[in-house]
Formats: sequence, C-alpha cells, structure tokens
Amino acid sequence: MDSISKILDPMPLPRMYRVRHRIEGPSISDVPGEVRKQLASGKALAKIKQGQSIAITVGSRGIVNQPLVVKTLVEELKKAGAEPFLIPAMGSHGGATAEGQIEILRDLGFTEEYTGAPIRASMETVQIGQTPSGLPVYIDRYAHEADGIILVNRVKVHTSFTGEIESGLIKMSVIGLGKQKGAEICHELGFEQMEPRLLEISRTIIDKASILFGLAMLENGLHETAEIHVAAREEIEKKELELQKRAKELLARVPFKELEALIIDRIGKEISGAGLDPNVVGRYHTGLGSGGPSVTRISILDITEASHGNGCGLGIGDFTTRRAFEKFDFAASYPNSLTSNVTVSSKIPLVMKNDRQAIQAAIKTCLLWDKTRARLVRIRDTLSLEEFEVSETLLMEVEQNPNLEVLEGPYDFRFDEKGNLV
Repeated sequence: MDSISKILDPMPLPRMYRVRHRIEGPSISDVPGEVRKQLASGKALAKIKQGQSIAITVGSRGIVNQPLVVKTLVEELKKAGAEPFLIPAMGSHGGATAEGQIEILRDLGFTEEYTGAPIRASMETVQIGQTPSGLPVYIDRYAHEADGIILVNRVKVHTSFTGEIESGLIKMSVIGLGKQKGAEICHELGFEQMEPRLLEISRTIIDKASILFGLAMLENGLHETAEIHVAAREEIEKKELELQKRAKELLARVPFKELEALIIDRIGKEISGAGLDPNVVGRYHTGLGSGGPSVTRISILDITEASHGNGCGLGIGDFTTRRAFEKFDFAASYPNSLTSNVTVSSKIPLVMKNDRQAIQAAIKTCLLWDKTRARLVRIRDTLSLEEFEVSETLLMEVEQNPNLEVLEGPYDFRFDEKGNLV
C-alpha cells in the first residue's frame, strides 16, 4: 500500500441521499417561433438588402437551443435575401487557432448542414479604430469584410467579476469579435477593470463596425431557454443592462450556506468559461465574485470530452483525479490563462488516483475534528442542479427547504473495481 492510500483509506465516507431541487422560471416551448416573433416585432431585418453578406457570431459555450436559434436566424436572413455565415467568436478558446475554434463549433452542433450557413474562421483581425483612452479596437477579419454583423449570445452572470454589464452581447462584441487580440487587451489590467473596458471598447465597435443588431438569450435555473430578445444596434447597451438584472434573478446556485466538501463530477468549456460557474459553487478564481455557499474543499473528478483537453477551472478545486489530469491539455488550457491574466484556474490541484481518493481527500482536509459530520454535496456539473446528492448530515436542511425533496437514500457511494464512481 502506498503512503497516500495509508492516509486516505481509513477515511469514512458518508451515506448519501439523492435530492430533487425545484427550480422555477419561465421557459419558451416554441424557440423558432419566438425568434421569428422578436425579429418581426423589432423590424430587425427591414434594412437587409438582397445579396448582403451577414456575419453571425457564435461562441464556445454550450448554450441551450443556440444551434436552433442560429438556424432560425439563418432561415429568416435568407428569406430577406441575405447570405449569412457563421464566425467563431470566442477570444482565445480552441487553443487560439481557427481549426480549434471550428472544431468547438461543430461539437456544439453548428454545422453548415444543420444551420444552413458556412463557417468562416480566422484568428486574423482588423483594427477599426481606438477608444477615447487610446486602446486599439480589433474585430474578426471576416466580420469586418461582411456587409453586416449580428451579435448572438446568452446574457448571464460572469464567472470572474460582478457589475451591471457582465457576460452577453457587449462581451461578445469585444472579446468574441476581437478574437485573442481583443481578449488580451480587455484583460490586460485584470478583472477589476473589466466592466469599464468592455463598455469603452464595445462603444467604439458599435460606432464603427457594421453591427446590425443583437440577439440575446436568457436561461432559467434549469438551463432552459427562458427569454429571447432582439436589440437594435443603438439599444444594445441599454437592453443588456436590463437583461443582466434578469439573469441574476434566474440564476440557480447550490442551495446550502456552508459545506465542508463539494464533489463536482466534471468541468468543461461548454459548461462555463471558467470550466465551472463560480457563482453556482461560491468559489471565485479572481476573488471578485459574491454569492453561493461557503465551501472548504472542492474535488473535481473529470474534464468533459467536448472541452478538448481544456481544463481551465481545475485550479479552482483542491483535488482532482488522475483521469482528469491525463486529459488536461496544456496547449488547449494555457492560452486562456495567458490571455485573461488569471493563472489560478489553470493550475493543477492535488491529483488522486481515483474518485474514491478524491472524495476522501476532501473529507480528510475539511478542517473538522469529527469527519463523520462533514456536510458534503455531489453535483454532476454547474449546469445540472435539478438533481444532486447530499450526505446524511445535510438531511435536516433538505427537509426544512421547501424546494428540496429526497428521492432516494440513504445509500453508500458506488465505486467500480478501479475506485471510480458508477
């Protein structure tokens, strides 16, 4: 027996309960119909001319129904006589290469066969001006050459800072359209300066680039499409201020104030820009966020296949597994940290040989004398909070919360012969 096993093997594991989390919020049943309704009500396509080339921005997040939204938008643009195409608008993701960004889009469902529009990818940018403070402003070359640009993105709470403008159409215009150069300029002074920089650069882009309008989506706590909005070019900033407030209202978090251990089955770039959403779990890699539970130890067990080895977010945890470590691709992960100037998220936590040890390590180091009293929650990922597991020590809190319901338990953790969860 190795020295790590000698320390961890005696560590008792709690019995668990499977819990349903009631999360309320509006949901759109007819997504294509709502897209068409919003486009029509704002007369968004009225200025489209026959044969115009239109660039549609698509990011790297796994936004629910986004391929369907984009497909519908493409159909409506074609009806209006336009020739739409998609551009990967995702800063330095995909290893900061055009090929890597195309692969991300295809994995998310954005193919020409499905959306009806080709993908044109390049990391090349064009400087279209500078801000009043002297910052250079760049946008994607293909977008610059197009007759018009449509910004498409979800408006949500940012994973690295808090403000009135966080993640949405404004960010898409600056970091999405700006590719790695735009992302680097915006991140240069850290996340403390992120909101004013986003606004300053975005105002220049909206003034000088051929932005037609923005199409914004909101998700409820179940990550269903809750709302769809179209904002005219001159209304983008004002509209996003309203939608950011709404996004905060719809956000679902782990519903406990204090935990000794949080087990996260998987992280990935399609789940969150930070691999996991710090707003959900209460641990912020920049130290600038607020909200969520206070958690002593976090164990992250795996990286999704769709993340293509991008393990950003692993450093937010205290422990991980050899399985996740072996998936961690430095070339896919480090460009994000080098561009954003946030080093914590790409660091490697303590690596345990399997899931069992990663859970036991979290309990062993949770700063309780009686480890059997550790309050532990296990979630699939930060997009999946409608069901999760809790330790027996949290049963009373579950029973006192009208939004929580026990579905199964108590039972022991179930591991395979390698010590991984089944």
